[in-house]
Amino acid sequence: MTFDFLPNEVAAFVLILARVGALVMLLPALGEENVSPRFRLTVAVMLALVFWPFARPLYAVDAGDAAALVGLALSEIAIGLALGMVGRLVMSSLSVAGNVIANQLGLGFVMTVDPTQGQQSAIVGTFLTLVGVTLIFATNLHHLAIGAIAASYDAFRPGAFPGTGDAARLAVGAVEAAFRIGVQLSAPFLVFGLIFNLGLGVLSRLMPQLQVFFIAAPLSLIAGFALLALVIGVLMDVFIGDVAATLRMLTGG
Repeated sequence: MTFDFLPNEVAAFVLILARVGALVMLLPALGEENVSPRFRLTVAVMLALVFWPFARPLYAVDAGDAAALVGLALSEIAIGLALGMVGRLVMSSLSVAGNVIANQLGLGFVMTVDPTQGQQSAIVGTFLTLVGVTLIFATNLHHLAIGAIAASYDAFRPGAFPGTGDAARLAVGAVEAAFRIGVQLSAPFLVFGLIFNLGLGVLSRLMPQLQVFFIAAPLSLIAGFALLALVIGVLMDVFIGDVAATLRMLTGG
């Protein structure tokens, strides 16, 4: 009995892992910065093993052809990054909404480290992002994320490098969706800020001797947090719906 087939099988598994790992690294909930790298690697390896039975026949692998293997690996990583970036940009919409809301409440200068993004963000954005990740797991949307990995084999066969034109359109659409969702989520606070500041302007004209700033700052915080408590359920429902729609798009559903 010989094991001449092993190099080809190992190479095929590495190629599957390259696509799956790139997607897991960026997908919502699974690819957050505060998720342990070891856990993400474990998830990627386990998913690669799960996809092995149907994905392996799609790979024409020759372990002796190093140049072809490198080309396949690059195409698999590119496919994983292109699809995963769409989900990652949807998550960034919460950061956009949080920054807009914080500016309307007068908290734009209060920055904190967002553990899901690995960078500084407005404190409201960090809160919304953590709530969003929690809801993704609570509503089992991470199952759709796993389905997106499986569906990628129907959309992009191994060895087919994604077209630059399609990838560019996908990236532009994802960025547009992130800003659109972020502005939609922050719309109640934009209206609140407009009405509140208009009222303060009228008040300052009626009572010039009144120190408007000392009244506006605490009132803005109190009214803003009261509004956030009232609408956060609706905001997160809209966000979860957009995440589900994006993941279904990636799965071809």
